[in-house]
Amino acid sequence: MMMSKQLLDAVIIGGGPAGLNAALMLGRARKHVAVIDEGKPRNAVTRETHGFLTRDGVSPFEFRRIAKEELGAYPSVTLVEDTAVSIAGEDGNFQIETAQGNLYASKKLLFAVGMKDRPLDIPGLAEVYGKSAFVCPYCDGWELRDEPLVVIVKGADLMHFAPLISGWTNRFTVCTNGPAGLTDDQREELRRHQVPLFESPILNIESNEGIVRQVVLEDGTSIPCRGIFFKPELTTGSDLPQAIGCRLTEDGMVVVDDFGKTTVPGVYSAGDAASRLHQAVAAAAKGAFAAAALNNELNLEAWRQNG
Repeated sequence: MMMSKQLLDAVIIGGGPAGLNAALMLGRARKHVAVIDEGKPRNAVTRETHGFLTRDGVSPFEFRRIAKEELGAYPSVTLVEDTAVSIAGEDGNFQIETAQGNLYASKKLLFAVGMKDRPLDIPGLAEVYGKSAFVCPYCDGWELRDEPLVVIVKGADLMHFAPLISGWTNRFTVCTNGPAGLTDDQREELRRHQVPLFESPILNIESNEGIVRQVVLEDGTSIPCRGIFFKPELTTGSDLPQAIGCRLTEDGMVVVDDFGKTTVPGVYSAGDAASRLHQAVAAAAKGAFAAAALNNELNLEAWRQNG
């Protein structure tokens, strides 16, 4: 086993927008930081990242390439392509072991582990995910404006999503893939807005080179469309926050305060793992704020120790 030669100021687990922006802030604050990331981001399925000023339309991998190039200006930041598998210790001296058998010691931790998709259980959805099937209209609605779409969602989530997607197109059909879970008033609301609703389970999604052609239901109905929006089933990108005692919400998100501090001393979290705002620009911002709070804590501890 190889152990780092120094006690790092912080180890960041996860190298997406949150983790990389946190590393940038800490590097500029002259802190010694290691970013541990396996290089398999959830948004790798998408061709473009949107809504991030100066980076609108860039691919997720190009985004990371640019970020890593910029981090190269800060010699106290090290990027490690590996996977953190276990954590021991406490505030001031955490030990992080990786899948490659390396051990890092760090005063603080910042989890930027994101979320990951549970297996997609609709036949054909995996083939179009990230190409013509998406989860966020703010990220991908512009490219599908005025196109005929299928929305796969049910219950209260549907009554939130239907008005939202109508800002990009009024040509959408709702497939709930089983009982819709709607009240009579909610059904009437959809009828007033002339939104077709189908509750038959989805048989499969037919596509050509990742572009959806139609959604086929078990009752024989075929719904032609050019795109799909759906609600994914997500889980935290790593079990490590829970393993070291971080409190999680019922949805599996890490509980943090306004500055990314978890319920475990010395441990912070930022990005999709700690927020419902699943956009690259939001994750980067949260990473910056969490890094600033972490840095402030380090500086205050050093100030008191040396006073």
